[in-house]
Amino acid sequence: MKVPKYYRVKREILALIADLPTGAAVPTEREFAEQFDTSRTTVRQAIAELVIEGRLERTQGRGTFVSQPKLMQVRQATSFSQDLAAEGWSPGSRILSVTVEEATDAMVGPLRVEPGQPVQRVERLRTRGDEVIAHEVAHLPGVFPGLAEHLAAKGSLYRTLAEAYGRVVDAVEDSVETTLADPVVADLLGVDTGLPLLLVHRTAWDAQGQPVEWTRSLFRGDRFRFVARHRLDDVKHPAAAESH
Repeated sequence: MKVPKYYRVKREILALIADLPTGAAVPTEREFAEQFDTSRTTVRQAIAELVIEGRLERTQGRGTFVSQPKLMQVRQATSFSQDLAAEGWSPGSRILSVTVEEATDAMVGPLRVEPGQPVQRVERLRTRGDEVIAHEVAHLPGVFPGLAEHLAAKGSLYRTLAEAYGRVVDAVEDSVETTLADPVVADLLGVDTGLPLLLVHRTAWDAQGQPVEWTRSLFRGDRFRFVARHRLDDVKHPAAAESH
């Protein structure tokens, strides 16, 4: 199979940056083109893929730099804050709004509410240090008085729901797909329009099976990778597997 020229250049660049520290500047497109005896268009395509994959990052007016390793988001019954803390990162959030609105048709299934019933809406930017890495809109069935103040004090939505309202998340289901940053989201995340994002819809339930949360999150594709861990009971019980 013939390997595209840009892909060979991409592999060469990866080898060059393998031992460079995070934040190290890399050569310009022109310098790479001269080094690899190829066109700037080929180099530009190679660098574009490395930016999408989170290996390099571009800063307008400054250049291209070695990116930080992607954050690993382990999908289980934990919150964003718990997941990042478990990986040794310092999670944070900026509350954009906490409002009450009428349930739409899209909320009827996941939240088990009727159209028009009041639901609580929480919009936040999720951060690591000063870096914005996700935009999140959560909808909660019902109204939670004082939610904005409690959330500002506690930081974690799950912790707030458990400690202030007795709503403890026991199980979650995530649906993950890819999308592109539109101009509004790109501005919120501080990225270029069209950057690949991970779109995650999460539904959470308490121990009685009642919905607690339905959330739409947009994670920067150059900053996150998702890992799902499951226990395969069929492996422990091969007879059961054979009967299916």
